[in-house]
Amino acid sequence: MADRTAIRTSDAPAPAHTFSQGVRRGPFVQVSGQGPVDPASGDYVFAGDVAAQTTRTLQNVEAILAAAGATFDDVMMLRVYLTKREDFGTMNDAYGAFVSSRVTSGVLPARTTVFTGLPREEMLVEIDALAVTD
Repeated sequence: MADRTAIRTSDAPAPAHTFSQGVRRGPFVQVSGQGPVDPASGDYVFAGDVAAQTTRTLQNVEAILAAAGATFDDVMMLRVYLTKREDFGTMNDAYGAFVSSRVTSGVLPARTTVFTGLPREEMLVEIDALAVTD
Protein backbone atom coordinates (compact mmCIF):
# COMPACT_ATOMS: atom_id res chain seq x y z
CA MET A 1 0.00 0.00 0.00
CA ALA A 2 1.34 3.44 -0.96
CA ASP A 3 2.31 5.92 1.72
CA ARG A 4 0.39 9.15 2.24
CA THR A 5 2.31 12.30 1.37
CA ALA A 6 1.41 15.85 2.37
CA ILE A 7 1.33 18.28 -0.55
CA ARG A 8 2.82 21.70 0.17
CA THR A 9 3.28 24.76 -2.01
CA SER A 10 3.85 28.45 -1.40
CA ASP A 11 1.71 29.11 -4.51
CA ALA A 12 -1.42 28.46 -2.42
CA PRO A 13 -2.34 29.74 1.04
CA ALA A 14 -0.78 27.98 4.01
CA PRO A 15 -3.37 26.04 6.02
CA ALA A 16 -4.86 28.17 8.78
CA HIS A 17 -5.64 25.15 10.92
CA THR A 18 -4.47 21.59 11.48
CA PHE A 19 -4.62 20.10 7.99
CA SER A 20 -2.51 19.72 4.85
CA GLN A 21 -3.05 21.72 1.68
CA GLY A 22 -3.43 18.37 -0.01
CA VAL A 23 -2.62 14.70 0.45
CA ARG A 24 -1.41 12.17 -2.12
CA ARG A 25 -1.70 8.42 -1.73
CA GLY A 26 -0.71 6.49 -4.80
CA PRO A 27 -2.54 8.03 -7.75
CA PHE A 28 -5.10 9.81 -5.54
CA VAL A 29 -4.77 13.51 -4.69
CA GLN A 30 -7.18 15.20 -2.29
CA VAL A 31 -6.99 19.00 -2.17
CA SER A 32 -8.29 20.56 1.05
CA GLY A 33 -10.99 23.17 0.80
CA GLN A 34 -9.59 26.42 -0.53
CA GLY A 35 -10.99 29.90 -0.26
CA PRO A 36 -10.38 33.32 -1.78
CA VAL A 37 -7.02 33.89 -0.11
CA ASP A 38 -4.01 35.54 -1.70
CA PRO A 39 -1.12 33.11 -1.10
CA ALA A 40 1.53 35.84 -0.83
CA SER A 41 -0.24 38.01 1.75
CA GLY A 42 -2.57 35.49 3.40
CA ASP A 43 -5.37 38.03 3.03
CA TYR A 44 -8.94 37.17 2.05
CA VAL A 45 -9.57 39.01 -1.21
CA PHE A 46 -12.45 40.30 -3.35
CA ALA A 47 -14.95 40.93 -0.56
CA GLY A 48 -18.50 40.69 -1.89
CA ASP A 49 -17.43 39.53 -5.39
CA VAL A 50 -18.28 35.84 -5.75
CA ALA A 51 -16.96 35.64 -9.35
CA ALA A 52 -13.51 36.95 -8.39
CA GLN A 53 -13.52 34.84 -5.21
CA THR A 54 -14.35 31.72 -7.27
CA THR A 55 -11.48 32.39 -9.66
CA ARG A 56 -8.97 33.03 -6.83
CA THR A 57 -10.17 29.90 -5.03
CA LEU A 58 -9.74 27.77 -8.17
CA GLN A 59 -6.25 29.24 -8.70
CA ASN A 60 -5.39 28.01 -5.19
CA VAL A 61 -6.79 24.54 -5.97
CA GLU A 62 -4.80 24.50 -9.22
CA ALA A 63 -1.55 25.39 -7.42
CA ILE A 64 -1.96 22.48 -5.00
CA LEU A 65 -2.83 20.12 -7.86
CA ALA A 66 0.33 21.25 -9.68
CA ALA A 67 2.44 20.68 -6.56
CA ALA A 68 1.09 17.12 -6.54
CA GLY A 69 1.88 16.64 -10.24
CA ALA A 70 -1.77 16.85 -11.28
CA THR A 71 -3.89 19.09 -13.52
CA PHE A 72 -7.59 19.73 -13.98
CA ASP A 73 -7.60 16.86 -16.48
CA ASP A 74 -6.89 14.60 -13.48
CA VAL A 75 -9.70 16.03 -11.35
CA MET A 76 -12.59 13.64 -10.86
CA MET A 77 -14.67 15.75 -8.49
CA LEU A 78 -14.92 19.32 -7.24
CA ARG A 79 -17.10 20.32 -4.32
CA VAL A 80 -18.23 23.93 -4.17
CA TYR A 81 -19.55 25.44 -0.95
CA LEU A 82 -21.49 28.69 -1.32
CA THR A 83 -22.93 30.91 1.38
CA LYS A 84 -25.72 32.42 -0.74
CA ARG A 85 -28.08 30.65 -3.11
CA GLU A 86 -28.41 33.83 -5.19
CA ASP A 87 -24.66 33.65 -5.98
CA PHE A 88 -25.00 30.31 -7.77
CA GLY A 89 -25.31 31.68 -11.33
CA THR A 90 -22.39 34.09 -10.97
CA MET A 91 -20.20 31.44 -9.34
CA ASN A 92 -21.19 28.92 -12.00
CA ASP A 93 -20.17 31.29 -14.82
CA ALA A 94 -16.76 32.02 -13.24
CA TYR A 95 -16.26 28.33 -12.40
CA GLY A 96 -17.20 27.25 -15.93
CA ALA A 97 -14.84 29.72 -17.58
CA PHE A 98 -11.93 28.70 -15.35
CA VAL A 99 -12.37 24.93 -15.37
CA SER A 100 -13.30 24.53 -19.03
CA SER A 101 -10.22 26.54 -20.06
CA ARG A 102 -8.00 24.06 -18.20
CA VAL A 103 -9.60 20.75 -19.15
CA THR A 104 -8.02 19.64 -22.41
CA SER A 105 -9.60 16.17 -22.47
CA GLY A 106 -13.10 17.54 -22.99
CA VAL A 107 -14.35 15.63 -19.92
CA LEU A 108 -15.27 18.08 -17.19
CA PRO A 109 -14.97 16.97 -13.55
CA ALA A 110 -18.06 15.95 -11.62
CA ARG A 111 -19.27 18.59 -9.17
CA THR A 112 -21.46 19.05 -6.13
CA THR A 113 -22.57 22.48 -4.91
CA VAL A 114 -23.68 22.93 -1.30
CA PHE A 115 -25.14 26.03 0.32
CA THR A 116 -23.73 26.45 3.82
CA GLY A 117 -22.02 28.72 6.30
CA LEU A 118 -18.25 29.10 5.93
CA PRO A 119 -15.56 29.73 8.57
CA ARG A 120 -14.97 33.39 7.68
CA GLU A 121 -17.69 35.97 7.05
CA GLU A 122 -15.89 37.38 3.99
CA MET A 123 -15.77 33.93 2.33
CA LEU A 124 -18.53 33.51 -0.21
CA VAL A 125 -17.08 30.29 -1.66
CA GLU A 126 -14.85 27.35 -0.75
CA ILE A 127 -13.80 24.55 -3.14
CA ASP A 128 -12.05 21.20 -2.68
CA ALA A 129 -10.96 18.65 -5.27
CA LEU A 130 -10.24 14.96 -5.74
CA ALA A 131 -7.85 14.00 -8.56
CA VAL A 132 -6.52 10.68 -9.81
CA THR A 133 -3.25 10.66 -11.72
CA ASP A 134 -1.85 7.94 -13.95
